[in-house]
Amino acid sequence: MNISSVDLNLLVVLEALLKERSVTRAARRVGLSQPATSSALNRLRAHFDDPLFVRTARGIEPTPRALAIAPVIESALDAVRSTLERPKPFDAARSTRAFRMILPDSPAVLLLPDALARISREAPGVDLQLKPTVLLDDADRALLDGELDVAVVPARLPSSDERAGMQQRALWREEFVCVLREGHPLAKKRSLTMDEWRALGHLLVAPRGTPGGLVDEKLAKMGLSRRVAVMVPQFLLAAPVVARSDLAWIAPARVARAMQEQYRLVIKPVPFELEGFTLFLRWHHRFERDPAHQWLRELLVSVAERLQRPPVKRAASDR
Repeated sequence: MNISSVDLNLLVVLEALLKERSVTRAARRVGLSQPATSSALNRLRAHFDDPLFVRTARGIEPTPRALAIAPVIESALDAVRSTLERPKPFDAARSTRAFRMILPDSPAVLLLPDALARISREAPGVDLQLKPTVLLDDADRALLDGELDVAVVPARLPSSDERAGMQQRALWREEFVCVLREGHPLAKKRSLTMDEWRALGHLLVAPRGTPGGLVDEKLAKMGLSRRVAVMVPQFLLAAPVVARSDLAWIAPARVARAMQEQYRLVIKPVPFELEGFTLFLRWHHRFERDPAHQWLRELLVSVAERLQRPPVKRAASDR
């Protein structure tokens, strides 16, 4: 049948009559007058072609037909009420939700350890699934199609209509530094000249497996080039390789500092002007008000904000 031809408000009256077994009490329950409730009952009787209720000494009693449809009506109205209610606050401690995200290994070095520590404390049942960074080139499509919940991307959101529906929030600004190993022939110099730097062999992190990038594009504009002696697909491979060679590595500053002590690296200024970049957390706007999604985004932003605070210096007596 065509449900649009039925006044679904009549089902609310029917539910009240089934619970109260009284037209007067049912009227009070649904906020109608007694005549209006009686009129609704007559319309229900006409629709179901059944009396639905008969008068007895104890009030009105449902017919077998009314008793048969009672659980269906109650279940349907409960589902409608649940749908119309405001979403319940996200209970991180009890959640078993799995979140899917892209997190390139450069920011992952900084963000992931603290984020996982927070998740294990606050939401031990929540799973975090990191997807291959090959999706990074098509992150917006993956977010739109629901393959991802969030993506950490090193680019500003374009204003074109093709990106409509995407939301983002800046995590942190990243600059570049030059990295050498301790004991490198140029390690003790305060800074390198362009000629000294270009004369070195260089390490390039190329996640897509292709040569070139920001550094080489900048050099090309200056009419210069460099020799890339080693190309690796991940930032996590760069530090140990540089630590055991005389290669130079242009690295994101925060990543280099995070690895400096472990691999005994020396950090120096880049010998030419090289613009940094901003990392953004991106998601599709349909998740904007989802409580669980909001919790994940705020957690990641909170961890990123802590990474930007200067380290607290310990007193000599605490060392």
